[in-house]
Amino acid sequence: MKDENFYQSRNLKNLEKIEYLKDELPPFIDEYFLGIENQTSTLTRLNYAYDLRIFFDYLLRKKYKGKSIHSLSLQDLEAVTSTDIEKFLSYLNRYEFHGNVETCNERAKARKLSTVRALFRYFFAKEKISVDNAAKVSLPKLHEKEIIRLEINEIADLLNCAESGIGLTNHQKAFFERTKIRDLAILTLFLGTGIRISELVGLNNNDIDFTNNSFKVTRKGGNQTILYFSDEVADALARYIAYKEEDKNTPENEPALFLSLQMRRISIRAVEDLVKKYSKIVTPLKKISPHKLRSTYGTQLYRETGDIYMVADVLGHKDVNTTKKHYAAISEDIRRSAAEKIKLRERDSNSPSEK
Repeated sequence: MKDENFYQSRNLKNLEKIEYLKDELPPFIDEYFLGIENQTSTLTRLNYAYDLRIFFDYLLRKKYKGKSIHSLSLQDLEAVTSTDIEKFLSYLNRYEFHGNVETCNERAKARKLSTVRALFRYFFAKEKISVDNAAKVSLPKLHEKEIIRLEINEIADLLNCAESGIGLTNHQKAFFERTKIRDLAILTLFLGTGIRISELVGLNNNDIDFTNNSFKVTRKGGNQTILYFSDEVADALARYIAYKEEDKNTPENEPALFLSLQMRRISIRAVEDLVKKYSKIVTPLKKISPHKLRSTYGTQLYRETGDIYMVADVLGHKDVNTTKKHYAAISEDIRRSAAEKIKLRERDSNSPSEK
């Protein structure tokens, strides 16, 4: 049934988690989540729920002592001042939650503030509260994170490592012969298409079209998109599919493209681990994840085309500014190379500057 069952199952699990977390949230959150349901994914609402329970736990500890979470009302939300929210951000430096001491960096603080601001903005727009005090609180200033990606030689080294197994421990080598064709196909697909890890594990056998060198993925929000791949990617995928077909242990009724050693759909964690396993051998000083392989692809595509809109479209970024933030640094490479393209005067051996 294509990859619909996979995504439906994941959405159902997220919905169940949201319902469970609602017990730690005020009653009016039901109305909020219902109101934003058509504009957000279940994963987004789940992350909102995680952040909001910390915010309301703080309010019960510091502002509404003696109240229970289920007694908090929209009038209580309206009474939360901008100073209360600023104190909440400071509280996140080191706080206790469910018996554990936690900390937040500036990026995590910014995400939690964005969640709180979205809540206030929703009820203010609905005229359920008369003032939006969260809008008065500025987001923490974030220092741009260095974009970690593989260089061209490191890409080749990574694929060679996955193909040869050189550098693996004896324990890792025990499984290598059974997984090397699959692992090489996964790494090649990441580096050759910029696919997201969630999209990769959700792929089914019948999503691949070798006639057009294309495959269907379900993007964030549930939209389906056709992506295209090179002959190099096609070769790696074809080898893996042929290997699966020859393996008598492959279940006939398993639709998933990439399988674990247990012959079930491979998990996100397993893919993260295999990327880490090979990348630690070839680039021990870089922490390479599936997302870093996606960034590597985006970087290579931008360097080759100089077209930020093409990169945004292929990577599935809804806002080109997201793409610019990640790849703007590469513009310097393009500008530097442009300086060498124009020759104002051909130099010869008689030129004074050559003497």
